[in-house]
Amino acid sequence: MRTLSTSVAALAATGLLSTALWADPATPERLVNAGTDAEAANWLTVHRTYDSHRYSPLDEITPENASGLKLAFAVPLGGTEPSAFGAGAMETTPLVKDGKMYVTDPWGTTYKIDVSTGTRGQIEWICDTAIDKDPSLGILLANRGVALSGDVVISNLPDGRVVACDDASGDIVWEQQTADQPGEGFTGAPLAVGDKVIVGQSYGDWATRGWIAALDAATGEEVWRFYTVPEPGQPGSETWLCEETGNPDCWKTGGAAAWVTGSYDPESNTLIYGTGNPVPMFDPEYRPGDNLYSNSAIALDADTGELKWHFQYTPGDYFDYDEVGIHLLIDKEIDGEMRKVVGHFGRNGFFYNLDRTNGSFINAGQYVERLNWTDGVDPKTGKPLNYDPNATLQAYAQDVVLRRDGGPVENCPHLQGGINFWPTAYNPATGMAYGHSIEGCSELSTVPVAPEDVMQGAIFTGGSNADSGEIDGSIVQLDVATGQVVKKEMREYPGYAGVLLSGDLVWVGELDGTFGAYDAETLEQVWSTNLGGSFKAPAMTYAVDGKQYVAIVSGPLGTGSFGHPDIEQTQGANMLYVFSL
Repeated sequence: MRTLSTSVAALAATGLLSTALWADPATPERLVNAGTDAEAANWLTVHRTYDSHRYSPLDEITPENASGLKLAFAVPLGGTEPSAFGAGAMETTPLVKDGKMYVTDPWGTTYKIDVSTGTRGQIEWICDTAIDKDPSLGILLANRGVALSGDVVISNLPDGRVVACDDASGDIVWEQQTADQPGEGFTGAPLAVGDKVIVGQSYGDWATRGWIAALDAATGEEVWRFYTVPEPGQPGSETWLCEETGNPDCWKTGGAAAWVTGSYDPESNTLIYGTGNPVPMFDPEYRPGDNLYSNSAIALDADTGELKWHFQYTPGDYFDYDEVGIHLLIDKEIDGEMRKVVGHFGRNGFFYNLDRTNGSFINAGQYVERLNWTDGVDPKTGKPLNYDPNATLQAYAQDVVLRRDGGPVENCPHLQGGINFWPTAYNPATGMAYGHSIEGCSELSTVPVAPEDVMQGAIFTGGSNADSGEIDGSIVQLDVATGQVVKKEMREYPGYAGVLLSGDLVWVGELDGTFGAYDAETLEQVWSTNLGGSFKAPAMTYAVDGKQYVAIVSGPLGTGSFGHPDIEQTQGANMLYVFSL
């Protein structure tokens, strides 16, 4: 069992450890009730509540007094060791339970920090997972947070392990090598549901096959696994026309990864996850067909992993428009009828409403400024216009079709969206959803790869991509009932961090190191500060002794400057910042 050099047990023996450390466990009941007044001071799951609203009722900080915000404290974090793709991205959402914060670095290492004083973040333990930080690893490093389950803190690691650390000591309670094929691993935060922990295989673009699994929270033993690319003979396998290519095994490297934490509906015991693009991403002729269950919302029974329903946003995708992003669970009146809704800002530039009970399409609306890959969404089916269910390869817009014998195409929105994996948010009191978007286009080309040259565990694009000029961003306010944009605040830099809603404020971090608060009604910026790093993580908020704090992590730029030379020299330092009035 690995532990920090000075254990909590040793401190307890000397009488130097406060009994305040021994907080109540994160029981299933607490997690289900994370949105109640009793838990208003806490942030117990990665999206705060199972419905993924990322909305906090804390309202000490308002549009009127936000100008008085100041830095309460900062904590340097580790994990700056690079892989072959460079420094890892800080994309984690800190959790807070009873004055203790839990945060990860890009390697999935978990830090427990005492934030109860409001003036300093004191690291209590660092859970040593002994991960091999080999700089030659061909993985894109990122980690989006932990799950609290009972008395353990659970982290997913890029090497495919799931690790549970003791909440009191930081000692490892159990670890499981859950991902066991070349190239498989994790970046998304796990989700604790009842006596299980849900994890999603993240590295689909590395020529792997996506899956979602449930583990026993007490032992880490696997309970069930659902593959997002079906094998021949399973439902959905008929949409992978591998035999037509002379490569009948193309499904084995088909992607459709689940690399962002899903949502959970306790009433129906249903998990709703988004899935990634089919692989190779830019060569549909390698894997013709609709490629289920890529680019989809999938609903799974939380006890068994059985598929309840699915909705595929972009069949046969060749733009890298995977739809792993947040699926908001909303009860909303639409066209005079109360509906159980799944709302989703699609990476493909449309906002979708689906029926949560069966996955049927309700409505959709465009939220990005430029969109050319299709002429719209069919109002009856929700499929892109010009979708042909009998076609081997889709051609949604005549001038924006990727083929091996064609030249480059300019696709809008950008291949990263729209809104990619970073979280969106929803205010149940106003019915408004918010997102932080990329505004721009990219240029894509197909570069065929022979099946014998494909290496599982190496990134498999089947083409190339580049930014089409300078890429900008926007903060979007959208009416969920109609799927239509209400307000939009254009920003100089593309969105890459996600949003937090607290009271009447929208909080956004940006690539140039600016962290800002915006009036949720008008989208007017009411406060900002520049901290010099790069924000690729969403903010969160919590309270201690009735005082509200807002926290966010910062790190290196990593993903490129999107045509903005002024931020190209941004240096990497993994930091936690906490603000208060």
